[in-house]
Amino acid sequence: MNPSVSKVLVIGGGFSGMSVCIELRKYGIEVDLVEIDPNWRAEGAGISIGGATLRAFKTLGILDEYLKIGSAHSGLDVHAPHGVHLAHIPTPLIGDPDIPSSGAIMRPALAKILAEKTKASGANVRLGITFTEIKQGIDGAEVTFSDGTMYTYDLVIGADGLYSQVRKTQFPEAAEPKYVGQGVWRAVLPRLPEVNNTMMWVGQHIKAGLNPMSKDQMYMFVTQDNAPGTWIKGEEALVKLKDIMQAFPAPMLQQVAGMLDEHSYINYRPLENLLVPTPWYKGRVVLIGDTVHGTTPHLASGACIGIEDAIVLAEELAHKPSLNEALETFQNRRWERCRMVVENSGRLAQIEIEGGDKQEHMGIMRDSMMALAQPI
Repeated sequence: MNPSVSKVLVIGGGFSGMSVCIELRKYGIEVDLVEIDPNWRAEGAGISIGGATLRAFKTLGILDEYLKIGSAHSGLDVHAPHGVHLAHIPTPLIGDPDIPSSGAIMRPALAKILAEKTKASGANVRLGITFTEIKQGIDGAEVTFSDGTMYTYDLVIGADGLYSQVRKTQFPEAAEPKYVGQGVWRAVLPRLPEVNNTMMWVGQHIKAGLNPMSKDQMYMFVTQDNAPGTWIKGEEALVKLKDIMQAFPAPMLQQVAGMLDEHSYINYRPLENLLVPTPWYKGRVVLIGDTVHGTTPHLASGACIGIEDAIVLAEELAHKPSLNEALETFQNRRWERCRMVVENSGRLAQIEIEGGDKQEHMGIMRDSMMALAQPI
């Protein structure tokens, strides 16, 4: 093995950025990670996890830690708003008996697992700073940082999220994220005994769901049409979400609505997506994760495809003789899978907004889950 790079900079300490640090260090590649947040926080409530994501966790070496804290289960049950059971959609097995087919965990808990693994890998983590300039040359990319320091790298990996500054400065022609017409509510609640897998209640223009996150907790999600730019916070969010839940007469959801209070970590955010056409690299700068394929949560696969990017990129950098060949192969391996997730998730959102064909909705979910179960 003769890696095509020896020193790499990762900009952004989210799931994709941490994962690529972990994987690059396995191949002996020197890695600096810069994260603008001095506290390296991960905000949010629960995050749904598919079998493909759990497979990626095994590759990263964090599956055991995940299983101690998060939830592992299987299957998706779909109901009408009144509670009538419409369908059971199996979550396909990955082909490894050690890997469950789905699960969920608190987003900050997953971030902590990845952060500890990143530090243990030997990556040099620098918090509270970011880049101010990237100058590409024949022998490397010279990067100036906000603390005044300057270093040269063989490769710069932009993993700084949906509103990426790396993308904005290095790929100025790329489109910006686009609002899809929906927002998502999330709340954390004590787990009901009967919530043993993912459950959804699908209305004409609105969808609610429950997912177990641990032995004691579950999280609720609700997708709802909203005007662009809508943000709902604080006490208003609690009142609004309780009101929205009246659209679901199902006894279990009415019980859940009664459990909502100021301790439920309620948050709401508009949903946006982004699919940057290839190329995803220019010279010595490459983009991964949400920087090039930000998706809505309808397939619970945004974190998955970003972490997979990290695994594939590290593999190619470690085994290809030239940087350009490694980046080209990485991009070719990732494009179709990431396109499928972004576009299929967007179509699910559209069906929900329009009150469209529920059979098409379930079919897209089933086919997408089968595709994601395939090797990367």
